[in-house]
Formats: sequence, C-alpha cells, structure tokens
Amino acid sequence: MRYADGELAYIIAPQRLKVGDTVIAGDKVDVKPGNAMPLRAIPIGTIVHNVELRPMKGGQMARAAGSYAQVVGRDSGMIQLRLMSGEVRLVPDGCLATVGAVSNPDNMNEVWGKAGRARWLGRRPSVRGVAMNPVDHPHGGGEGRTSGGRHPVTPWGKKTRGPKTRKTKASDRLIIRRRQHKKA
Repeated sequence: MRYADGELAYIIAPQRLKVGDTVIAGDKVDVKPGNAMPLRAIPIGTIVHNVELRPMKGGQMARAAGSYAQVVGRDSGMIQLRLMSGEVRLVPDGCLATVGAVSNPDNMNEVWGKAGRARWLGRRPSVRGVAMNPVDHPHGGGEGRTSGGRHPVTPWGKKTRGPKTRKTKASDRLIIRRRQHKKA
C-alpha cells in the first residue's frame, strides 16, 4: 500500500479489498474491511484479523490466510474474541485489530506436488530417525528394518510425543473457553 506521504509498505490483505481502495488506522474510523482500530471501537459481532494481544505490541492473532476472529462481547476493559479454533479469550480493549477476514482462504487447498517446490521455499528433506545410524539418532541402527525399539524421541533423546512444551501460565487466565480437541 502507498501512504499519503508516498511511503510504500505491506499489510495483511483482507477479503473484499480491491486495488485503489483506501484503508485508515485510527480511533474513530468506519468499520469496513482493511481499517484498523482499537477493539473498544469495534461493534460486537464484527469479524476481525491481525489482533494485538497487548497494546502497541503488534498483531499476533488471526494472521494466516483465510483466518479471522469474531468480537463476541465486552466486559470491564476487556474484549471477548472467538477464534477459529472455537477458543474464546479476553484481550485488552486498547489492542488494535483490522476489520475483516484475511484474504486467500483457498490457500489451505494448495498442493505442492513435488519435493522441488518445497526446496524452492527453503524447506529441506526430513529424514526418519530409524533410517539413520546409531551415531546420528537414538532410533538408528539395527539389523534390517527395525521399528526403533523405544518411545519416539528427538535426535537429542527428548520425548517427541506427549510432554507439553507450551509455557502459557501468564495468558491462561485470559482464556474463557478452550478450543475443541479433535479425536483421532
């Protein structure tokens, strides 16, 4: 996008925004796709994206292609947001958010088709531990094709499945309803 002073910058493209449209960020702006404003100025029921978790920190939630959050309520300086996962959480009402959903919702249906396309994006092949030698991985070695012989671990011996790795004690109190876990 081009600012009034001629500076060029990128933004996360919202749905239904066309070339030539004007977007504004401020406290008292229209509620239309692409405009950014504090959550306290956004009506309940509005779809938003690129939401800050703390004022002035920059957008952190609902930034992926096709994603969004919905403003579902407000309560003593906090705004309730329903995320796409079904989680409902509180965010301070001074945090900025952009109106509308992120464009390109069909991005998830894209098939790369061959290993080369992943390589163009800088993604290197992932080699299974059981295909390595014992010097390279705890699952390596053995006569013939073996199944690893122990619980799944990283190349450094830490468990890969089961133990929780997130440390979110500080923000857990802001989560009203957890996301729904899908049964495998």
